[in-house]
Amino acid sequence: MPEPLVPPNETPAMEGSTAEAHQERPDGGVWEHPRIWLGLIVLGCLLVAGFFVARIAGL
Repeated sequence: MPEPLVPPNETPAMEGSTAEAHQERPDGGVWEHPRIWLGLIVLGCLLVAGFFVARIAGL
């Protein structure tokens, strides 16, 4: 008996498989907007640095 054909970009069923075939998510996700993450990191660094500058200026 021939095996059924599997559409492109699909995972064929195998023995012992615990999940159904699923479509792959396109690249991106959380890392789709790296400038936002970089901006948050820089803002955090500036806040911490500003705290220390304020402490030194207050002495």
